[in-house]
Amino acid sequence: MFSGAHVILYTRDAEADRAFLKDVLGFPHVDAGRGWLVFKLPPAEIAVHPTEDEPKHEVYLMCEDLTRTLADLEDRGAEISRPITEQSWGLLAAVRLPSGTELPLYEPRHPTALDLPA
Repeated sequence: MFSGAHVILYTRDAEADRAFLKDVLGFPHVDAGRGWLVFKLPPAEIAVHPTEDEPKHEVYLMCEDLTRTLADLEDRGAEISRPITEQSWGLLAAVRLPSGTELPLYEPRHPTALDLPA
């Protein structure tokens, strides 16, 4: 029924953040026209959490080895905006996009849905 998910990051410096996704994170991409780059992401999963606050959406990039991933990203010029912390569900950190927005990264320590058949 579904062929994928499309994630949109709204940013104050889209051109710089696109360059970061392309050059630093190394995501393959297509040009949808006039420089609007659309990036291929790794496999994804979606979770639904309860909240008493206003509903919101979050985007995290999952890593198999968060320590190694952060070291690789630092070598490519990424700024680590939040060092690794241990959470009940895994390890959490973040890098800063050129626009100033944080992009959270995590290494899950719970079962994931990534390897389930379609």
